[in-house]
Amino acid sequence: MKSRLLWLVPVAALLAAPAAMAKTVKIGFVTTLTTGAAVIGNDMRDAVELALEDIGHKMGPVDVEVIYGDDEFNPQKGKQKTEKLIKRDNVDIVAGYIWSHVLMASASTVLDAGKILISANAGPSQLAGKGCNKNFFSISWQNDQTPMALGEVLNQRGVKTLYVLAPNYAAGKNMVAGVERTFKGKLVGKDMTKWPTQIDWSAEFTKVKAANPDAVFTFYPAKHGPAFIKQYQQAGLTGKIPLYSVYTVDSIGLPRMQQAKMEGVLGTFQTQFWGPDLDAPQNKKFVDGFKKKYGKYPSFYAAQAYDSIFFIKSAVEAVNGNVSDTAGMRAALEKADFPSVRGKFSMGKNHFPVQNFYLREVVVDKDGNWTTAIRSTVYTNHADTYGKDCKM
Repeated sequence: MKSRLLWLVPVAALLAAPAAMAKTVKIGFVTTLTTGAAVIGNDMRDAVELALEDIGHKMGPVDVEVIYGDDEFNPQKGKQKTEKLIKRDNVDIVAGYIWSHVLMASASTVLDAGKILISANAGPSQLAGKGCNKNFFSISWQNDQTPMALGEVLNQRGVKTLYVLAPNYAAGKNMVAGVERTFKGKLVGKDMTKWPTQIDWSAEFTKVKAANPDAVFTFYPAKHGPAFIKQYQQAGLTGKIPLYSVYTVDSIGLPRMQQAKMEGVLGTFQTQFWGPDLDAPQNKKFVDGFKKKYGKYPSFYAAQAYDSIFFIKSAVEAVNGNVSDTAGMRAALEKADFPSVRGKFSMGKNHFPVQNFYLREVVVDKDGNWTTAIRSTVYTNHADTYGKDCKM
């Protein structure tokens, strides 16, 4: 009888193994799904749902479930939704986050719980430098990088004087710091406006006219972007003072600008790590799939959200579905070995991407739709400036 019981033990273990393998990986995804900024969050959610379809709702041997949290464009609300995902929904991984101030309010909730946190958009300097964390990863960029690339473009184009307009919050400050870091000319004006309540820039545009710079640099995301462009045109600045921007003109706002016949946006330039015409196999699959499913171009927000699912998938598969192996997942994420919409890139020591940045121009595609086209590579394999302060 004793030998029979000993023989049954490994059989029981084998029978139990498939049940353990059937565990569902739960991902909490925090984004903005209400308020005027929901246009971004919805684009990100659409991309996540497309990615889940493309992977068959599986990550290696396990099923995957995404639970969305609406931050309501508010740091405190975002923190509350993050706490719910960790404490009540018991998610394995947390991802998402559009806004730097929301991410900064929520990060400790995830990291103190020993969970992995992946930003699909926000890239505050605090988490890239001294405040870096072994369990925090960005799948987008550090806030300063895109405007740093734009500063280089301004130098290349012979811009000597620049006026800066941006919102006064974490990301806005990072954007301005980035362009100031690389621009070699003179700043003849800088206005940091109230965020998100100010949506009229008539007073600032009067100051721009008086300063008469060679160019204007701006950063206004979400609904503020189209509003800014419209008022810039109404102020008579379009065609007189070239406008350069980051995260102000994207595939979310362009259809509305086209409908409103805001031709002033055509021919304007911005910098970005990605574009819908980027020549990478995964990007072609993503853009084609997104246009087929939703009938429009994806935004860079969507591109990053799509990447985040494949990024997580690479880590889950590396540990064969055992997501409690945080160290193993972390090691896999550090390799960044997955098909990305941006093509091949690497992960810096501070867990921010080392990647290319491109100059993009607003153009009309062959079907008459307004979109952006890559014109040149500004940076190749660019690492953010804060990584040197990360002590991981």
